[in-house]
Amino acid sequence: MAELETDLKDLSQQDWLAALAEIGEDKGYYEQLGPDHSVLFAEDGPKLLVSFATIEAARSLSEDGRPYVMSLLPGWSHLVLLSDGETWFRDQRVYGYFDRLVDDGFLEDFDRVVFLGAASAGYAAAAYSVTAPGAYVIAMEPQATLEPLLTGWDERFRASRRLPFRDRYGFAPDMVEAAYRALVFFDPYNSGDAMHAALFHRAHVRLAPMALLGGRIERALVEMNILAQIIERFSEDALDRAGLALLLRGRRAYMPYLRALLNYRDTEARMKSTMAICRHTVARRKAPRFRRRLAALEQAKAERAEKLDAE
Repeated sequence: MAELETDLKDLSQQDWLAALAEIGEDKGYYEQLGPDHSVLFAEDGPKLLVSFATIEAARSLSEDGRPYVMSLLPGWSHLVLLSDGETWFRDQRVYGYFDRLVDDGFLEDFDRVVFLGAASAGYAAAAYSVTAPGAYVIAMEPQATLEPLLTGWDERFRASRRLPFRDRYGFAPDMVEAAYRALVFFDPYNSGDAMHAALFHRAHVRLAPMALLGGRIERALVEMNILAQIIERFSEDALDRAGLALLLRGRRAYMPYLRALLNYRDTEARMKSTMAICRHTVARRKAPRFRRRLAALEQAKAERAEKLDAE
């Protein structure tokens, strides 16, 4: 079993799910919820992380091949919901599974319960959090719903509008009202994500903008090594706005953010701020792209000065 848990990286999807089933047999259980969904429970402590992810996302962010969340928080139990593709977890068998958890009082047995997910899985984390009143919710770039009457302005997921968002566990912002606290990350420069995030606005919901990281906020928090801290501190009521802002300052050394910032700022009208970004980056990293851009800007600045002197 030890080898199985540490060497799942190169398995086919079928073999990978079979490996998860063996982990579940050893530590809790594994269950298929129809053809598109599955759940793994691994018991390891009095705090429970209920996470949602597509199989692709769970594997792509992993270092050891297991769903990446399982290595984030040693000593926590894990309930991992997986979807084969972007299903938004809209399936009667998933509804029924959470109904059973409620009937059995399963989620009440833990000292802390945190629901976690990103994008379609962030929607699911918020929607199903209603099954554990008083839980904490961390949703990254979640959709509120894809119901056309409510979010017809979002053209990104047209094919998925046929999914049932009017029935149970449907409108995520209403479902999250049962949570004790919720934290919603979004990119304010991504209009679709920003509009969905606005629908979550409640007194107990904190909106956390992460500019220029649309589509990769979950990956950024994982690669910056701060997601575990966010989960632990938020679930202990020990993460205020200042503390979160301090953690997110790690973006200043995170290359995907710096590249996005360079692209956003890199216009002639913003030459000064672009040069500042480049200098900040090359002082800390090799960053050849930033070094080349800084050299080009400095040359352009010198040529402009010479032209002005000539005039």
